[in-house]
Amino acid sequence: MNAPIHSGPGQPASGRPRASSRGTLAEAAAELFLERTYAGTTIEDISRRAGVSRATFFNYFDAKSDLLWVEVDESLAHFGGVLGRASGTAPVLEAVHDSVVALATEFGPGRVPLAVTQYELMGTNAELEASGLSRFLALVRLLSDFVALRTGDDPDALLPRSIATAVIGAAVASAGVWARSGIGRGPLGPYVEAAIGPVCAGYQAVLDEAAATG
Repeated sequence: MNAPIHSGPGQPASGRPRASSRGTLAEAAAELFLERTYAGTTIEDISRRAGVSRATFFNYFDAKSDLLWVEVDESLAHFGGVLGRASGTAPVLEAVHDSVVALATEFGPGRVPLAVTQYELMGTNAELEASGLSRFLALVRLLSDFVALRTGDDPDALLPRSIATAVIGAAVASAGVWARSGIGRGPLGPYVEAAIGPVCAGYQAVLDEAAATG
């Protein structure tokens, strides 16, 4: 990231274009979180550094915590579409496995959020956990609906919810290991595949056994 050019704390960067975008605001926020920590930075500070109004900030983000997840949210927004393109003839957990790994493959080593790798400097650890929960639950719901559709269960039944929670939980755990594994981490896909593979295989065996005895 280029060093910020500004006249003092909270002042607009010299030469920064007035037109804003999610990326411009995210860059301004990252600069400030490193300088002042997450808790020490306000939405007004971020807007000022980006050269936009507070109202413009809310055209792009609902809350300050959303700035910690910009690239992640952009990728997760495609998960429903990825599931929708999954093979209709493959076993359900094979389709789940392939869909989750396909989504993770988008993340190369250059796409690790700074809020994760620099959480000590930015002071973002607690906020990452708090704001990450809603994203985790949304993914669980989406995957539970997908599994239920394929198995004929209610999405809130124990098995679809258990499958979705276990798979997403394993994927999140692998993402955390990947993010903190340093510059030689490589792409995310293999980490996720190693984590969710046993989970998917185990639940597919349960479904196969239930079908054979049912």
